[in-house]
Amino acid sequence: MHNYYLTTTFLRHSLPTLSTKPTPSTMRLYFSPLAILSFAPATASAWSTVGFRSLSRHSTRIVPATVLNGYATATLGEKATESFRLSFTGEGDSTISPWHDIPLKSSTEGTYNAVIEIPKMTKAKMEVATKEPNNPIAQDIKKGKLRDYHGPIFWNYGCLPQTWEDPNEEHPELKCFGDNDPIDVVEIGSKVLAMGTVVEVKPLGVLAMIDDGELDWKVIAIATDDDLAKEYNDIDDVPAAVKDGIREWFRWYKTPDDKPLNGFGFDEKWLDAKEAGAVIEETHEAWKKLRSGQTEAGKLWTGK
Repeated sequence: MHNYYLTTTFLRHSLPTLSTKPTPSTMRLYFSPLAILSFAPATASAWSTVGFRSLSRHSTRIVPATVLNGYATATLGEKATESFRLSFTGEGDSTISPWHDIPLKSSTEGTYNAVIEIPKMTKAKMEVATKEPNNPIAQDIKKGKLRDYHGPIFWNYGCLPQTWEDPNEEHPELKCFGDNDPIDVVEIGSKVLAMGTVVEVKPLGVLAMIDDGELDWKVIAIATDDDLAKEYNDIDDVPAAVKDGIREWFRWYKTPDDKPLNGFGFDEKWLDAKEAGAVIEETHEAWKKLRSGQTEAGKLWTGK
């Protein structure tokens, strides 16, 4: 595995347990990217979006996933079991699909609803179950085992409802097809958002990840009520450490399972907020065709 370096200034802010001895600021320490995950502190990370300059003035807050934006959640089964499900209800206590029934666009122009599947600093790989009735959130299973990341994810992670990356549609430039899921969103605010939270976000940019030959867009966004929302309006406002950290996390996270590194299109660059909006709209149009029956759904549950 290739190694890359982190300066001790970086380590002093993010990994205080590595050493108790002072180290010259010019010295470089070498770690594999995934080895760093085991040292991650409980409430902040090397790649936390609050940034080094603001870690001291922003405390971590946990937002419950009770009734938010008019949606409530209920759980069935125990966590960390195959039977666990987190379902959504809307008006009149009727069960709804977080994928199909929650609108994509939020109340403010240029903002979208995001459904949080994986809270910041957790490892269980939770996701909207696209093939189950009403699409509850469940833990992903592979080869008969519940899936966990090998280290915590440092951002709130989820999806944008009413979007779909069409596996039948080839991207004209990247020459690969969609991954058959709603588009992913990486929410980089200072709060820990509970699983099932529906939060208004504004997109800041998008990264074209290529996973096992499939196009898997990652939208970077921030909750509009976050302390940093006024500072972050486009991709250039996001600290380089945050953008690089997100990309490298997604590049390496499958390697402990003997999987190859993930790749990225467009010379591995983050595209800006305008491009993110265009990608979101394209995947929304693909979802419309899926939901209407114009595109074959296969095993996906669309409520039709």
